[in-house]
Amino acid sequence: MKLIQRVIVLFLTLGLICFSLTQQVRAESTDRDNSLFISLAEQGDVNAQWILGFMYLAGDGISKDPKQAFYWFTKAAEQGFAMAQFNLGLLYSNGEGVPQDYQKAIEWYTKAAEQGFAMAQFNLGLLYNNGEGVPQDYEKAIEWYAKAAAQGHAKAQFNLGLMYNNGEGVPQDYQKALDLFTKAAEQGLEEAQTNLGIM
Repeated sequence: MKLIQRVIVLFLTLGLICFSLTQQVRAESTDRDNSLFISLAEQGDVNAQWILGFMYLAGDGISKDPKQAFYWFTKAAEQGFAMAQFNLGLLYSNGEGVPQDYQKAIEWYTKAAEQGFAMAQFNLGLLYNNGEGVPQDYEKAIEWYAKAAAQGHAKAQFNLGLMYNNGEGVPQDYQKALDLFTKAAEQGLEEAQTNLGIM
């Protein structure tokens, strides 16, 4: 539980830093040309690089440009910034701004996942579970789902519960499936709530 609290505090802190940086830049760049923001990113500021990538991806305050998003996420990811590594994995998985390439998606997801980034761990679990870009491997799917589930990731808890419920890659264990569905349902995940109603 303490690990989950630390992770939550870390993400809230990162969010506040990113929000503060965004507000500072927006206050100093009232014409919304983002020149100061771009300048910080070009100077190697990893937070500015990641936020600029996100702004280009979403078209937030700047023209939507997935290729520019890819460029800035790459700059931040190469500095070891887990959220940017995760975003690169998404871009490669979805073929947004770059040709779809599951191998590169797995490479970037793995870098973020090894830093404990739960969403990357979950996405790796999905790729291995579904055999997208890799041979289907339930053991690896379980490994990554379990890591994300331990951090409270509801969909990872649900998917891991399904694997125990169906005996995919593990011996069938309805009690373990029930426990995982319950954890996910307590977070409001409808699929888990539905499964609990059926069990």
